[in-house]
Amino acid sequence: MTLKVTVIGSYPRPPAEGGEFRLRKTLQALDRGEVGPEDISAAEDALTEEILKEQAELGVDLAADPQVRWDDLLTPVAERLDGFSLSGLLRFFDNNTYFRQPVVKAAISREQPLLVDEFRFASQKSPVPVKAVLCGPYTLAALSKDEFYGDGAALLADLATALNQEARDLQAAGATVIQFDEPALAAVPGQPPGDLDAFAEVAPVLIEGIESTTILGTYFGDVGAHGRRFYELPFGGFGLDFVAGPANFDAVEGFPGDRILQAGIADARNTKLESVEQLRSIVERLRGHAEELWVAPSSGLEFLPREAAQRKLQRLAEVKS
Repeated sequence: MTLKVTVIGSYPRPPAEGGEFRLRKTLQALDRGEVGPEDISAAEDALTEEILKEQAELGVDLAADPQVRWDDLLTPVAERLDGFSLSGLLRFFDNNTYFRQPVVKAAISREQPLLVDEFRFASQKSPVPVKAVLCGPYTLAALSKDEFYGDGAALLADLATALNQEARDLQAAGATVIQFDEPALAAVPGQPPGDLDAFAEVAPVLIEGIESTTILGTYFGDVGAHGRRFYELPFGGFGLDFVAGPANFDAVEGFPGDRILQAGIADARNTKLESVEQLRSIVERLRGHAEELWVAPSSGLEFLPREAAQRKLQRLAEVKS
């Protein structure tokens, strides 16, 4: 069995010494009119490079852009697609974080790349390979307010087409792994699982022409209600959260052995550090379900202090040793 350490995407950005402190001070200076947008971009670049090097030093085998430029998972996609506007803040699932709700005002289309430049920069600066991460069409539709289509299937279809165009450009930019984040497909506290039939209709459109490895990432809950049909979706691998979704231990029975299992086993929303023995016991439970196992935090690490996130990643790397 091949074992790798990866991340989901987002990384902590609280005020601290180093790049985080410099970025915060630069943003404050922008508010005072003392610097310009190019200074913000330079500070974001510096922090991105710092975090990528940090992750590699901690033992991450497959990194991702740490999303220091992002306000939330949805905004960088929605604000760059034609047809969306952004509204007020809503709570992001059952977390103490918020996102600006996208509002569909017109037909969705992609006239320019969304995140290709960010991926290209990250891949050039990272000491280890970098995967591309995109919010998936189902979650983007589920968390948006539709004031145009009045037809969920049509909205999903146009989102899948637009995100497929982005994925093609990411592939052309060198992305060998492309992860589509779909937390809305999982059963999370207070919410039922997403509509698998609706997503299955657009999944082939989403990955059409993509030869890079595709990962369907879920977190904050489990996919047990979908049964084995979930693994019939045409992705090269599936990300499951075994912390917030313990039912995934049952759901992983019948996992197709030729697909990648990206297993979220370190709690990304709790500072308590798991022992190496705890994490290795989970790996042993998952052994045999997939020929290739990627271990990861249970979700993005933005919910933790940076020092706690560092310890979590280091502990995941220790599982391999």
